[in-house]
Order: sequence, then C-alpha cells, then structure tokens
Amino acid sequence: MNSWDAGLAGLLVGTMGVSLLSNALVLLCLLHSADIRRQAPALFTLNLTCGNLLCTVVNMPLTLAGVVAQRPPAGDRLCRLAAFLDTFLAANSMLSMAALSIDRWVAVVFPLSYRAKMRLRDAALMVAYTWLHALTFPAAALALSWLGFHQLYASCTLCSRRPEERLRFAVFTGVFHALSFLLSFVVLCCTYCKVLKVARFHCKRIDVITMQTLVLLVDIHPSVRERCLEEQKRRRQRASRKISTFIGTFLVCFAPYVITRLVELSSAVPISSHWGVLSKCLAYSKAASDPFVYSLLRHQYRKSCREILNRVLHRRSLRSSGLTRDSHSQNILPVSE
Repeated sequence: MNSWDAGLAGLLVGTMGVSLLSNALVLLCLLHSADIRRQAPALFTLNLTCGNLLCTVVNMPLTLAGVVAQRPPAGDRLCRLAAFLDTFLAANSMLSMAALSIDRWVAVVFPLSYRAKMRLRDAALMVAYTWLHALTFPAAALALSWLGFHQLYASCTLCSRRPEERLRFAVFTGVFHALSFLLSFVVLCCTYCKVLKVARFHCKRIDVITMQTLVLLVDIHPSVRERCLEEQKRRRQRASRKISTFIGTFLVCFAPYVITRLVELSSAVPISSHWGVLSKCLAYSKAASDPFVYSLLRHQYRKSCREILNRVLHRRSLRSSGLTRDSHSQNILPVSE
C-alpha cells in the first residue's frame, strides 16, 4: 500500500470516527428531548441520522477494506447487499436534505400556518416518499445485476461489467443522478433562495426601526450606537452564511462523486483510481458533517447535549461521593472498636 492509499485509508478512518460519534450524539439528543421529538423536522433528522449511521457501520468499513486490500472486501452476495445499501442511502440522504429545506421554507414563508401545513403526519408521508423514491433505483439495479464491487472507487456500488449493456447502464446512471442529486440540488436552491429573500426583507424592516431609534436617541453613547450597527451587519450576514453552508456542503461532498460517475461513462477520459476513492470519501464525509450542519449547532440540540452531560457528571459525582463515604466509614469502624 503506497502513501496515497495510506492517506485515503486514514481519511476514511477519521470520517468513520467523526460520523459515528456525531450521529450517535444526535440520536441521544432525540431520545432525551421530548421538545425536539414533537417537531416535524425531527422525523427528517432521524431518517438522515439513521441512514448516516448505517452507512458508517456497513459501507465505510467495506470501502476501507477495499482500499487496503485492493480487491473485493467481501463475497458476492454481501457486496451486492452493500451496493444496494450504498445506492439507497445516497439517494435517501440527498432527498432528506431536500425535505429539510422544504420544512425551513414553510416555516419561514408561512410562519403563522406552519403547524397546520407541516404536521408529524405530513413529515411521515414525506419520509415515506423519500424511502420509496430512494428504493426504486437500487431495486432496479439489483434486478438488472448492476450491483457489485467497483475497482475505481474500491467500494461496493453501482457497476456494470458487460460491454453490451454500457448504453443502458449509462442512461440508468444519468437518470439516477438526475432524480437524486440534481433534483435535491434544485429543491435546495429554490427553497433556500425564498428563505433568504424573506430573511433579508425582515432584516431591512429591523434595520429601518433601528436607524429610526438611533436618530431619535440623540444622547446615546457612541459605543452603544456602534454595537447596534455591528449587530445589524451580523444579522444581515447570518442568513446568508447558514444557507451557503447548507448548499455548499451538499455540493462539496456530493458533486465530485456524481461528476466522476458521469465522466466515467465516457471511455475517452481516463480517471485515476486515487481520485475515484477520494470522491467516494467526500461523499461519505457528508455523513460526518450532517450532524453539525443540521442538528448539533442548533440551540435545542446544544441544550439537550448540556443536559445529557450534566446528568452523566451528576451521576459520576454521586457515585464518587458514595464511594468516598463508604471508605470513610470503613476507616472509622476499626477505631471505634
């Protein structure tokens, strides 16, 4: 194994570790907080988190074994099962992000009717459609025997070894990525652009009120005025920064792999196996970044994490104080005797 392979293997190990810990923490927050569970986005987050964990414990280790051994990491049946999961989980992850963006759009554009428009039943129907949509393509690929070990990506995924099926496989791959990656990307752009437009409109209204207040308060201290203007600037940038993070992580993680899959269909362009594995690692890195982008940096999840940590520390302190009390009583008993 050369230095490139060692570096890619290290990247995979790091991605697996971060993904496992962060997604497990999101699940703990969902189990701990009833307030989070009562909200419709919790279903989308649960669906995304479970898919990320399944990818972390099944697909990533097999790809790591493929990178290290430079051959199929498992038998044909297990590899086909892993390829089925890989295709399903990739589509499910993209569509779950699209569903989360639709939820944000409804919450921001229709704040007064959000609870009526986005109930838990509606969220469950969206998750059911996501599963049905995501299951269609791996099921078709399984029926056509287009699942197996792909040497370019060192992983079990979509592949076709028969030259006579090249055109059909190219059409299938193009349709799959159009109805998963491209569809989700269009939904993300449309919904978050609407959200950004509404956020900027509200920022302008707040800015007008702030400026009018500053004009009326003639005797206000200059430092207070500066703080108000700085907060006004931060408020304008906050929505843009969040939306660019949502769309940017989606593109950075998925676009290289999708483009590589489409370019691969053209035999005129040779692709390095190192780039193929790196693009697959970038797609896997979405499972590690999702918990931070969609969950753990939000106030409710941070509050839930603090409560879990305080509960764990409280139990440890009680246990240690109990042990100290027992040892102290044992030391006193011989003296009293």
